[in-house]
Amino acid sequence: MSETDSRAEFGVVPLAALASMPGLDFVRGIFAGTLPQPPIMQTVAPFDCSAEPGQVVMHSVPALRHYNPIGSVHGGYAAILLDSAMGLAVHTMCPQGSGYTTLEFKVSFIKAMTEATGIVRTEGRTLSFGRRAATAEARIVDSQGRLLAHATTTCLVFELPKA
Repeated sequence: MSETDSRAEFGVVPLAALASMPGLDFVRGIFAGTLPQPPIMQTVAPFDCSAEPGQVVMHSVPALRHYNPIGSVHGGYAAILLDSAMGLAVHTMCPQGSGYTTLEFKVSFIKAMTEATGIVRTEGRTLSFGRRAATAEARIVDSQGRLLAHATTTCLVFELPKA
């Protein structure tokens, strides 16, 4: 989607619709607004999102509403962005009728984010995609390209149930 705004539709795509399209089309549909965005995205408000096979990019702006008790952006903000970018990158590789779920992920926080950080770019990239498992990585950088956080994941790939 070129830009997410406050009027974006949030919801869960019915399983039959999910199973009826290749993963890349599904992810692009969410980004284009032709499919509802996952409700969790209300928390991080991504914009200028793009998807290619095995890769996604999302932009977001950390704000005061994302702060933890010690005066910086909560690690959960970065975890949502990283987990989403990795999962969506894997999803772009899923053939029609297939899905994935995260088995595990590891996050490393490198530099604290604050509301002064400005726009951050989250890039997710599939490293491997097999019949049963996939791996991916993601990174968050600031507008100067400084690394703020990075992560890796292992996902289970499976056939979606027939509706």
